Amino acid sequence: MAILKVARMGNPILRQVAVPIPIEKITSPEVVRLISDMLDTVAEYDGVGLAAPQVHHGVRLVLLCFDQQEGFEAWINPVITPTTDETEVTTEGCLSVPDLRGEVRRPSAVRVEAYDHTGQHFVRFLEGFDAVVAQHECDHLDGVLYVDKVDTKTLSFLKEFRRYTESTDGLEEEE
Repeated sequence: MAILKVARMGNPILRQVAVPIPIEKITSPEVVRLISDMLDTVAEYDGVGLAAPQVHHGVRLVLLCFDQQEGFEAWINPVITPTTDETEVTTEGCLSVPDLRGEVRRPSAVRVEAYDHTGQHFVRFLEGFDAVVAQHECDHLDGVLYVDKVDTKTLSFLKEFRRYTESTDGLEEEE
């Protein structure tokens, strides 16, 4: 379909709270097209997730890839709730904050309630890397960027991150 322009940090769309998509509109041509265009966009940028506000659409829609074989999932109107007090620190990056990396502490397990691209309601429980990706992408729906939560002492440019960091924890690609 189309590769959409990615909003970068500083664009006001990234700081707005996205509006819910009415349930009856989930299978509308407009939402189906947006999901398709977002899939083209996230594939072009080699990301593991993408939120609608990142492509200039202020609606509560995210795409996430937890398994390369199964591909991307579309979550509409997601609500995330931590299911543990335990946290983990991961290195994060973002398509809207290009060429930066930093460590973020997040809950290590979450419950997700949302609708899929067909309008079916679902509940999922995620842990580890999958929980981190879900929280990162859903933060975009509330106008929050990972740099708002980053340990600023760990913030680095990607080139230096790759040069001086011996190992990464899986989030080296842009999200």
